[in-house]
Amino acid sequence: MTGHAPSRPRSPQSPRRLVLLGSTGSIGTQTLQVLTRLGRDAPRVAALAAGGSRLELLARQAIAREVPVLAVTGGGADLTGRLRDALAAAAAEAGRPDPVTTILTGPDAATTTVEAAGLGPEDTVVNGITGSVGLLPTLAALRSGARLALANKESLVVGGALVRRSLARPGQIVPVDSEHSAIAQALAGGRHEKGLTSAVISGRSEVRRLVLTASGGPFRGRSRGELTGISAAAALKHPTWDMGPVVTINSSTLINKGLELIEAHLLFDVAPEQIDVVVHPQSVIHSMVEFTDGATIAQASPPDMRLPIALGLTWPQRPDLSGLVVPNSWNEPVSWTFEPLDGEVFPAVDLARSAVAASPTHPAVLNAANEQAVAAFLAGGLQWLDIVEIDAAVVGEHEGITSPSLDDVLAAETWARTRADELIAARNGGTHT
Repeated sequence: MTGHAPSRPRSPQSPRRLVLLGSTGSIGTQTLQVLTRLGRDAPRVAALAAGGSRLELLARQAIAREVPVLAVTGGGADLTGRLRDALAAAAAEAGRPDPVTTILTGPDAATTTVEAAGLGPEDTVVNGITGSVGLLPTLAALRSGARLALANKESLVVGGALVRRSLARPGQIVPVDSEHSAIAQALAGGRHEKGLTSAVISGRSEVRRLVLTASGGPFRGRSRGELTGISAAAALKHPTWDMGPVVTINSSTLINKGLELIEAHLLFDVAPEQIDVVVHPQSVIHSMVEFTDGATIAQASPPDMRLPIALGLTWPQRPDLSGLVVPNSWNEPVSWTFEPLDGEVFPAVDLARSAVAASPTHPAVLNAANEQAVAAFLAGGLQWLDIVEIDAAVVGEHEGITSPSLDDVLAAETWARTRADELIAARNGGTHT
């Protein structure tokens, strides 16, 4: 780790601040677009964190937003020097001074940045990191007392019990995944007495079930036999959403929807068996809540992540996104369709449901095994159909822990990655990189 981010006392006049984790990814770049649209109502960006693969973009973001602290969790040798060069070039191109006073590097840089920022309840951390590496920054954000706009579903999937124990106050988490943002909005139409998010309303629960919608991915309607020999290029062609490669592959297998089921269970404290998944190819209705009187409230909007991102920043107020998000048109004929999920062709959702019911560490094992399998598939070392089979095999071997510590969760993850790699290598005749 290099660099130091000192914690400074806040003055009463200090503006709201934002720490953006994963700034050069899909969520991060769209968050910056939303901040531009919010204008003077936007919080000031106090720090950016990124993985290190797009240093030039990170530098341009820092110069444009006058960000004083940057954190980079990867990126290879001489990272600080290369980033300083990129900052100098970006500043010269923009005709602005370089505001960056602190650069932190190393695998813990994002967590350290959150911890050292001196955040309070009026501030926000947007966690747009992909993968289980987002867990420690999530825990740091919760301990700080800041609002957590959470797009890193793996934080809850891997460390749900830890997240619950780290909450500084009720309603501290605002979900940014479109499905969970939709549920949070729909819950405002009834009573629900438990959960982690700002959507929870005190009083007797009137919720009968949650309904997560799924686009069905690029292979919707195919039989199991038609899914042999799937290429990475084919799996990366999502029909409605523009996402990073890992999330897109997860959407093609529907493991993404399984992880979202686990996340919904933990966020809203609804039993896994009361959460259903329905295929909705148009991706306009993002999820639904069915209440005990038989009414179902659905949230509909264009498939544009900037809407749930904006709500994550301004909840419970709705910002004006005119000129940024184009609303649905009601002046032309349109059809929305729904169809049941084929669990035999896409078994990932049932696997996730059984994992979260088994123990608090089974979801962490599922996610870790899946990250290894997806990486192997993208590298050409695993067949597409093998991804969920590897996941299921590793989950089936795991002995769960009822009340895990952070060390227990990390150990379960490490074991799952090792075991997944062993199974992947076995399917490749003993070689796997």
